[in-house]
Amino acid sequence: MRPAVFLDRDGVINDHRRYVNEPADFYLFPSAPGAIASLNAAGMFVGVVTNQGGIGLGYMTEDALGEIHKKMTTELEATGARLDDIVYCPHAPKSGCRCRKPKPGMIELLVQRHDLDVLRSYMVGDRDVDMLAGRAAGCKTVFVGDGSLPERVKPDVHVRDIAAAAEWILRDAGRTSPSYCSE
Repeated sequence: MRPAVFLDRDGVINDHRRYVNEPADFYLFPSAPGAIASLNAAGMFVGVVTNQGGIGLGYMTEDALGEIHKKMTTELEATGARLDDIVYCPHAPKSGCRCRKPKPGMIELLVQRHDLDVLRSYMVGDRDVDMLAGRAAGCKTVFVGDGSLPERVKPDVHVRDIAAAAEWILRDAGRTSPSYCSE
């Protein structure tokens, strides 16, 4: 059973100053490819778990989301980074589904689908719902960005971006990978 890194998409892999409802709205963070490649090189499973309530609210279609994810994977693969799987919750906020973060359904799906060791895994996100989903699934949690969390939500670590998250995860997991530039 492999350990995994579960990445939220918006705010972790890409900028989300505005909603990403079509491929033209997707802007990959410059540090994301190197960070993901370092996790790949260390033999960790790297998956995306993302709430996409815009589908349930009618702001985008599942086909448009597929095109956004195609753009993301193409840009990552062009630099040698790889995502092992992508899962998303298409339901509107407050729909009560079991897959929408803060519930752990998407993480649990990937754990089952790929025979992953959740207790040696990490959830990386930029919001409290990401930290809560990771905790509920049994992962360590890595909070990225300049934001803050409610007092009740305590991540294992708070870092500036995905590059710092990957560095911390690799140290914490006792794994090594080739050095990379996060600039």
